[in-house]
Amino acid sequence: MANTNPTTSSQSVLVAGGGIGGVAAALALVRRGFDVLVLEQAAQLGEIGAGIQLGPNAFAAFDALGIGEIARARAVYTDEMVMHDALDEYCVGRIPTGEAFRKRFGNPYAVIHRADVHGSLLEGAHATGRIEIATGAQVQRVEQDDAGVTVVTGDGRRFRGAALVGADGVKSAVRRQYVGDEARVSGHVVYRAVVDRADFPVDLQWNAASIWVGPNCHLVHYPLRGGEQYNVVVTFHSRDQEEWSVREGSREEVLSYFEGICARARQLIELPRDWKRWATADREPIGQWVFGPSFRVVLLGDAAHPTLQYMAQGACMAMEDAVTLGEALRATDNQFDKAFALYQKSRVARTARVVLSSREMGRIFHARGVERLVRNELWKGRTPERFYDAMEWLYGWTVDTCLAKD
Repeated sequence: MANTNPTTSSQSVLVAGGGIGGVAAALALVRRGFDVLVLEQAAQLGEIGAGIQLGPNAFAAFDALGIGEIARARAVYTDEMVMHDALDEYCVGRIPTGEAFRKRFGNPYAVIHRADVHGSLLEGAHATGRIEIATGAQVQRVEQDDAGVTVVTGDGRRFRGAALVGADGVKSAVRRQYVGDEARVSGHVVYRAVVDRADFPVDLQWNAASIWVGPNCHLVHYPLRGGEQYNVVVTFHSRDQEEWSVREGSREEVLSYFEGICARARQLIELPRDWKRWATADREPIGQWVFGPSFRVVLLGDAAHPTLQYMAQGACMAMEDAVTLGEALRATDNQFDKAFALYQKSRVARTARVVLSSREMGRIFHARGVERLVRNELWKGRTPERFYDAMEWLYGWTVDTCLAKD
């Protein structure tokens, strides 16, 4: 499947980016009859990060992309989502994700290592025999004419295709060329690590997606890989001027932000030996994702709608995008201009809602003072069914309903 310098005909579709969104897009395109060339800037394929959460909409996307069985085998299925106040251990909310949840949404809630999602997509891509991957191919610029698209990489290579899907992530070169907007740096810093079960506190080994919310900070933990590991995530409002970046973290920095946190939650920040540090950002939602004189360039995933992590939907939205793009091609007999327009119409409002809701959820998580008291009263006495009603717009997505109606 991998090829460092493949040649491609004008009938292939180019995908910029070999992450979750890019490989999902490639799978969707193959299912519409296209050969695909993925251009990945890294020297080798791989995903950094740790655990991610998968709503029922993610499983609907897995199934539509033909990798449902592979991905399901690698997920850990939680019993509940639970939120505690990190100051006094008060249980703010508890949402069961068992049989009633699955019946309501047709799919489970789960947690999984990010690399296992990417690996499942790559397995599916390899099985098609129709997806090539060029590594070390950093997009420099895009040229477009009536017959197709040419991508020029930083090392001077030129790749020709019938169309281009820009799935090249939060710092997308494709978006930079066509939109040129600035990132909105949040000032929120995220530290992520994976801890072996033997080193994880027994009193926190819950089969749940768990969050401890505190003033200007929160902590998350949940099991991975059959419960043999645990994902640990801590987030805080930085006292420094941040830039959108990923680098190695400092245990001393983390400890300096969590004074006043209850002892039970504080165990989490003392566990990891190695941290990876993300200074987070998103962008303002945009209404145009399709570009060029022949409308053969389109954005997908984080390139289209980078979001903060508070809704746990970044990877889910990218896979939804891919499925919807494929369905739009099906509905328009593979006419790129019409398909891309339908895909844009179907996705802009939904993904913008996730971006904006993530910002608001971050405020709720990090409430302090009287706002914290209000937050802790929000869901008191709420039944599971009422939680499910509130989640319907997000988790109720399916391939059968993904396209916008006229």
